[in-house]
Amino acid sequence: MRPSGRQINEMRPISIEVGVTRHAEGSCLIKCGDTHVLCTATVDERVPPFIKNSGLGWVTAEYGMLPRATHTRMRREAKNGQSGRTQEIQRLIGRSLRAGVDRVALGERQITIDCDVIQADGGTRCASITGGWVALRLAVNALMKAGDVISDPLSDPVSAISCGIYAGQPVLDLDYPEDSEAGVDGNFVMTGNRLIEVQMSAEGATFSREQMNALLDLAEKGSAELAAAQIAATS
Repeated sequence: MRPSGRQINEMRPISIEVGVTRHAEGSCLIKCGDTHVLCTATVDERVPPFIKNSGLGWVTAEYGMLPRATHTRMRREAKNGQSGRTQEIQRLIGRSLRAGVDRVALGERQITIDCDVIQADGGTRCASITGGWVALRLAVNALMKAGDVISDPLSDPVSAISCGIYAGQPVLDLDYPEDSEAGVDGNFVMTGNRLIEVQMSAEGATFSREQMNALLDLAEKGSAELAAAQIAATS
């Protein structure tokens, strides 16, 4: 039995509210159970120096957690500098979202996705990628409406979901109690039925090829549900 009472292939409730900030070109508040992340997209007509005059666009991301997003207060990273975990997560978000972008069609401009965790209960990086795509989609829609982008640079939604082995069973969408005790923990980033990135590790117990296949099957199911929610939010 899972602590939440969910079935092994059951996601937490998903909610995506768009247009939650006034100034950003795209924004949403994504809620995956008790994990809540504010995602905003900012369009800049400049690009990093390493792709200047290439005709290619760029998508990057920043990630952070508010001090009371967790059970105890964390010090703001603005005071102490970014942790290695924060840097790793924001690079993952940027890589994941760029994988779903036609950078030629985007044109020579940069879109920055900011992901701010308001409340954490496991899966914050996955929620950030999923909500980040929604904010990106809305920003691209605004560019296309203005005529600044002619051909849609986005195809299938990009989403991410966690899966793991908890109490000896493959389970979908780990919350914090499961994530903290999982024997195997994995994050799956997907677009359509194709994988972008897989992060998996044994957290005290090894896993078999059969268990890996079971986790992939769960990830495909979760990704399809997330994509449906993303499309509904941006249609």
